[in-house]
Amino acid sequence: MLFCPLCSNILLVAPDQGQTRFFCQTCPYVFYVKNKVMSKIVLTRKQVDSDVFGGDEAWHQAEQVEAECPFCKHKRAYIIKIQVNPLDQPKSSYYRCTVDKCAYQWSDTKR
Repeated sequence: MLFCPLCSNILLVAPDQGQTRFFCQTCPYVFYVKNKVMSKIVLTRKQVDSDVFGGDEAWHQAEQVEAECPFCKHKRAYIIKIQVNPLDQPKSSYYRCTVDKCAYQWSDTKR
């Protein structure tokens, strides 16, 4: 990936009369490629916590209720209630199975 030295926008690639060139869509900058260069970089994904409720620690401190897990059919679940809609609407309930090997998450919201 290359960036324009004049305006810092990303350069696009296009063939031009048998040559390859990088060009800027914003300004008149053009860079012609004289030699073929091949490079391969393997990217690795960052491990991120996709749990917006604070991870395992927050769930284990949450209240437990009787609710059947749709995945493993266990009868208990953690519950967290959050106001995601306007204040005149009831809070949305989010559940997580108490079985650590399952830990399936679901909600009662209708979409």
